Amino acid sequence: MDNGRENNADRDMGLHDEVIMTLEDEEELSVERIFENKEVPSWRKQLTMRAFAVSFVLSVMFCFIVMKLNLTTGIIPSLNVSAGLLGFFFVKTWTKVLKKYGMLKQPFTRQENTVIQTCVVASSGIAFSGGFGSYLFGMSERVAIQSAEAKYGLDYKNPAIGWMISFLFVVSLLGLFSVLPLQKIMIVDFKLTYPSGTATAHLINSFHTPQGAKLAKKQVRELGKFFSFSFAWGFFQWFFTAGDDCGFSNFPTFGLKAYKYGFFFDFSATYVGVGMICPHIINVSLLVGGILSWGILWPLIETRKGDWYSADLDPHSLQGLQGYKVFIGIAMIVGDGLYNFFKVLRQTLAGLFYKFQRRNANMQIPVVEDSSRVRKSLSYDDQRRAQLFLKDQIPTWFAIGGYFALAAVSTATLPLIFHHLKWYYIIVIYIFAPTLAFCNAFGCGLTDWSLASTYGKLAIFTIGAWAGASHGGVLAGLAACGVMMNIVSTASDLTQDFKTGYLTMASPYSMFVSQVVGTAMGCVISPCVFWIFYKAFPDLGLPTSAYPAPFATVYYNIAKLGVEGFSALPKDCLKLCYGFFAASIAINLIRDALGKKRSWFIPLPMAMAIPFYLGSFFAIDMCVGSLILFVWQKINRAKADAFGPAVASGLICGDGIWTLPSSILALVGLKPPICMKFLSRVDP
Repeated sequence: MDNGRENNADRDMGLHDEVIMTLEDEEELSVERIFENKEVPSWRKQLTMRAFAVSFVLSVMFCFIVMKLNLTTGIIPSLNVSAGLLGFFFVKTWTKVLKKYGMLKQPFTRQENTVIQTCVVASSGIAFSGGFGSYLFGMSERVAIQSAEAKYGLDYKNPAIGWMISFLFVVSLLGLFSVLPLQKIMIVDFKLTYPSGTATAHLINSFHTPQGAKLAKKQVRELGKFFSFSFAWGFFQWFFTAGDDCGFSNFPTFGLKAYKYGFFFDFSATYVGVGMICPHIINVSLLVGGILSWGILWPLIETRKGDWYSADLDPHSLQGLQGYKVFIGIAMIVGDGLYNFFKVLRQTLAGLFYKFQRRNANMQIPVVEDSSRVRKSLSYDDQRRAQLFLKDQIPTWFAIGGYFALAAVSTATLPLIFHHLKWYYIIVIYIFAPTLAFCNAFGCGLTDWSLASTYGKLAIFTIGAWAGASHGGVLAGLAACGVMMNIVSTASDLTQDFKTGYLTMASPYSMFVSQVVGTAMGCVISPCVFWIFYKAFPDLGLPTSAYPAPFATVYYNIAKLGVEGFSALPKDCLKLCYGFFAASIAINLIRDALGKKRSWFIPLPMAMAIPFYLGSFFAIDMCVGSLILFVWQKINRAKADAFGPAVASGLICGDGIWTLPSSILALVGLKPPICMKFLSRVDP
């Protein structure tokens, strides 16, 4: 999540025991013995045209899904399961048809499946790290105008296809080279876990066994069934949305008074599906945050109208109630982000110290005994995997040369795109970026947490304050955030994919190439998809829009706060911000003190903060999804674990893809025929 991808729970693959046990049932001691009679194709043969063709189609689909989530709530669940499953289904169908007619030249392998999954996740990942729902769109006039009280005028940069694509290319590819020389240390020497990458590898390995393929076919059938239902439901709802506040998405489920404060079920298949994927604690935390803010805090602050803020202010002015909603939410997000930053940093340094100690201890073994002892200590699987992984190592000179070459191009290009982002700011970022990228990649390997947006926020404050408010510090900070966030995000994603490739015997060469191709696809597809939304919905980014892009407002105001100081806050808002900042840290301390077994009933501050600005409607949808999965697990745990992720993915994908035809209908000016709206009987 930008606040969804950061959280370990949100990156949880939701993998079911039945898939993983497929391998364990066939051979308890070794996964690779199952595949030992199958030749591992060369890295060039792992990179097929059909793999990239399927990756492109899935990338377009997933970019629409991620973009819709970015522009609505910012909660983005892991789509790795869907990418691996759909990639397997499409290519398997393709090869089956060719085989039937005797035209199959190359069989479908788990390595090719890994290439597809890597390419798709890299591409759709740009829709998140590209900042279309956060820092990049936060630069626009549409977002900046909502903070028109700025002391030094209004700095903004409106979206345009050309500069967005150029910006993403010069910063996203750079991150791929930042930790490339350390791949052997993190994967082979340190044996970092990378839980999501490991879970994805188990899934792909299981697909390519007879039992796993049979189960995958059933999962795809369920995914297709709920994809069709979700798409049809989105189409049906469109007919009733002819005006403002019309349609099922504005159904006052709990009454008009509750609807006014954001408590209603909006019949979104997407968020029901997201709720089925996200752990129960995330969904409950969202609901708790919604009740705390819209049920208690905002009604209380409203009673101070005329005292704390002027009664004549526009409802969306940041000097009024809207300011409390935005800045208190920011305080909780920053508090949670800083706490987890230092927590993961401590774990990273402790883990790094431990790994180096073990490595040095191993190096003290006599040279004569070293190779035999190491061979004995390695399992058959590790021996095979390490042999292939080390054989296809990417040269260090290539990584370092690539980083410096791209950094030079980027340093020359970025000031032309963002005039306030001086070349010396960029050089300072690039000096520190590899270290921060390593910390993020290493921490992700230990905890499965990517703190990309936290590093981005640190760049906002640092560069924004350096530039100053009178010299475009807001835009400079947001641009710096984009540079830092893309580098550390792509670095951790690449290392995670190396772990998946290591466990599926995919070559590091093919992993790197597929990541480069996927990133390049994302740098073109994501801006184009965003442009469709931007042109189709003129109110995009406004609080009343179906696509309010809440984190764009949050990021803009973080940058504004960084350069203007606390004068940007309405009356007494600072005291409340201090309280919620401290509460965010205290809640995290309590969770860690109780331990994993007993902390399940303590809400997560990051998740609690999201409804502060938006309302609770999506939290109610997600809790419905969570409830469906909970009841299903009580009735039939094995079936729920096996098919729950597929059903959820179908609901998300179908509703997400409906945004493409709905955007096209909006662009051509074709409006729905009916407005279904609910009014009180006392209204005229």
